[in-house]
Amino acid sequence: MSHAEQSRPAILMADGGAPAVRPRWRLAPLTAARIALIPAAVITIVCFYAFIVWTFVISLTRSRLLPVYDFVGFDQYRRLFASARWWTAMENLAIHGTLFIAGCTVAGYALAIMIDRGVRAEGFFRTVFMLPLSMSFIVTGLIWQWMLNPVFGIQDAVRDLGWEGFVFNWIVQPDRAIYTLAIAGIWQQVGLCMALFLAGLRGVDPNVWKAARIDGIPTWRVYTDIVTPMLRPVFFTVFVLLSALVMKSFDLVVALTGGGPGFASDLPARFVVDHILNRQELGLGAAGAFMMLCTVVAVIGPYLYREIHKSRGAR
Repeated sequence: MSHAEQSRPAILMADGGAPAVRPRWRLAPLTAARIALIPAAVITIVCFYAFIVWTFVISLTRSRLLPVYDFVGFDQYRRLFASARWWTAMENLAIHGTLFIAGCTVAGYALAIMIDRGVRAEGFFRTVFMLPLSMSFIVTGLIWQWMLNPVFGIQDAVRDLGWEGFVFNWIVQPDRAIYTLAIAGIWQQVGLCMALFLAGLRGVDPNVWKAARIDGIPTWRVYTDIVTPMLRPVFFTVFVLLSALVMKSFDLVVALTGGGPGFASDLPARFVVDHILNRQELGLGAAGAFMMLCTVVAVIGPYLYREIHKSRGAR
């Protein structure tokens, strides 16, 4: 074939006899995929990693209302670690995070098992459990603020039924206000956990249940000894998702307790936003934000490494 013939586009006969021109070259699938990922990679690098670096740089300056690049070393971190409010927020983060993640995981798994066992009106229960997830944390906080209000909430409703001595005023108690955040958060997110666990349970091989039935293994032991270890990736996904929500907890605190009474239910996210936007302490707020990132890495990093190491070892 001559060079002129090779340079012509290949002409095919389409249906109906009309000529169709076949493209002379086409990108390899892997190359096309890499090109398609470039915009997302650029956005991730600029909006995530670049701002992490910028936040750390700002935390080393004396910036207040606006960024200034007058470096003061780690003075902002010394101020942060000397702040009693910061340590109260970190202690609250540990309490809230533990209760929130454990409560959502246990309740979500229990609800998923109940539905998976063939409860009647499955569609109704799934809708009921998922309904709170359709609300924002602001709406959730307002709803539970009304319910926990001692004047016209649950306490008042129970007293109207005749239990005059009933007391449920945690939202105004400095030592218990943090628990109200966990209650509201679990109420909203348990539906998501239930859906994830239910999807995992529905993916279990039916032959597992048949074999367990033949061997006479009790149902509860099948769940604890066989099914639950098989759902480890689902548990890991739930843990990561809930951990991210815990670290970002700001709107729920603002709507439900406002961080009070005093700063009794304050969380690091509210500490950072308050210092950056209200107190014109940009450098101190940036130091708090960077320490939040370090906390996430310290908590999730070992678990993530352990799961990845296990998955590689299983191959």
